[in-house]
Amino acid sequence: MSAQIINGKAIAEEMLDQIKSRINQRLNSGKRAPSLAVILVGADPASSIYVRNKRLACEKVGINSIAYDLVSDIKESELFALIQKLNEDETIDGILVQSPLPSQIDEKLIIENINPTKDVDGFHPYNIGRLAIRQPTLRSCTPFGVIKMLNSVNIELKGLDAVVVGVSNHVGRPMALELLLAGCTVTSCHRHTKDLQSNIARADLVVAAAGKAGLIKGEWIKPGAIVVDIGINRLDSGKICGDVDFESAKDRAAWITPVPGGVGPMTVATLMENTLLAMELRGI
Repeated sequence: MSAQIINGKAIAEEMLDQIKSRINQRLNSGKRAPSLAVILVGADPASSIYVRNKRLACEKVGINSIAYDLVSDIKESELFALIQKLNEDETIDGILVQSPLPSQIDEKLIIENINPTKDVDGFHPYNIGRLAIRQPTLRSCTPFGVIKMLNSVNIELKGLDAVVVGVSNHVGRPMALELLLAGCTVTSCHRHTKDLQSNIARADLVVAAAGKAGLIKGEWIKPGAIVVDIGINRLDSGKICGDVDFESAKDRAAWITPVPGGVGPMTVATLMENTLLAMELRGI
């Protein structure tokens, strides 16, 4: 058996084309394009690359991207003031604060101070809570992007035994909620899980979101399972890899996502869709 590779980059490109078409329809009817405020604090190389990719995607689909590149020693109060200004600005539809943030800034408080209707990352407790009670609006980009990706290759999720490895607020927890919403039976694994291997071995669907290179061995994967690797890890050699040992896992899985080129592009495309949706939900 050799797994079918899920080409997240190609699926994301199709999404971006659809978003661009929807925005052009708005423009042709006399409405304005969406606007996204992107806040980058400091000059972390990885964060700078992520922000650049998001800004390039905005340019591709016709979203106005407003850059706020701030110094790393900015005071928390100054960042709060900027977010409040953007919350009140009717021309801004989405607000994105790139993480991680410097140690003097409480990321949880920053997220909570973003207007939930402009929280296009889908991180605000209000938006996570709506997902939990099966009334989602703006949904966390990476987990929702995974759902969109699986749907695009016609994988039926209802009834699957799913295991999510990782329970972060931004990815692991909302991923479990998305899979519950899709009809899966979900197990969340974390650093206190006693037997990770046995949990993975019984799973029809494995979603890896721990951020640890090679954590999940290929021989653990149930033959015919679906493997989604959200992990992005840089090795000493400079190579980018996921949390799953891809080469051995692809010989057992039915479907598998590569790293890079799998989930990452879906995250950016879903962010673009969320920005357009945020505008539409506000009736603009």
